[in-house]
Amino acid sequence: MVDLWYPRGVTSPEQRLRYYASKFDTVEVDSSYYAIPQRRYAEAWAERTPQHFIFHMKAYGLMTGHEVDVRSLPPELREFPHTVEHGRVQNAHPDMVDGAFDLFLDAIDPLRHTGKLGGILMQFPPYFTAAGPEVTKRNLDYLDYVADRLSGYRTLVEFRHPSWVAPGRIDDTLAFLRERGLAYVTVDNPQFPTRCTMPALSAVTSDTAYVRFHGRNAETWFAKGATAADRFDYLYSTAELEEWVSPIQELAAQADDTFVMFNNNRYDYAQRNAADIATILGDKVVTPEGESDAAATLF
Repeated sequence: MVDLWYPRGVTSPEQRLRYYASKFDTVEVDSSYYAIPQRRYAEAWAERTPQHFIFHMKAYGLMTGHEVDVRSLPPELREFPHTVEHGRVQNAHPDMVDGAFDLFLDAIDPLRHTGKLGGILMQFPPYFTAAGPEVTKRNLDYLDYVADRLSGYRTLVEFRHPSWVAPGRIDDTLAFLRERGLAYVTVDNPQFPTRCTMPALSAVTSDTAYVRFHGRNAETWFAKGATAADRFDYLYSTAELEEWVSPIQELAAQADDTFVMFNNNRYDYAQRNAADIATILGDKVVTPEGESDAAATLF
């Protein structure tokens, strides 16, 4: 991606961010899933971007029930009870998780202070399900905890197990999110006959609509040993993006802000498709006042 998308000579992190911000008005930071960023990083991000630029931050893995690399644990969290297997933190104590929220929110506070913090993306693992009364209650209780911990923040909830929107469950799920002001994340990803991935359900449960395009590479999605780059190795065609024009417009009609984000991060596919959808949507895309003719994805 660096070689294909950034101009020659744009090599430092600061240069790359400034260049990116001249083309788009929002970005999703996914590196924060792997490790809580240092506060000084967020300070630099805020300083190096235009006034209306928006950062969405993916929550640290511990915050969404994922196993994380033990090397990513900040010193403040190592004192809490936990187990480690194959270098991954398991059975994290609730106090460790609570501490992760504290550290994460402190790290990204410079973005909030400058008005550049968009949403906090809570992408839950496929094993976070609504399969059975006991499991569903436990996971809904955790979502209640999330809503409390992130009160006052724009919280984006991405499910990765279709049980949450299965017939007989979908209305309760969306109502639960709506009552707590949690934003349902609409996704586009591969579909399988077994219906084991999330359907492309468009829904608005808060004042923010959020769409994530993961690509449609069915061959690599569940491939053993596949890297993230392999899984998201997909370039959308114009026809495939045009399928989303009406759904996106419907979402935008119901929300104050609608973000359309691309996670097909192989090569420069995400940037290319983001520019494509902005062109397809035309004057439906808002460019922040006083800024360049960036290929904005903020409605």
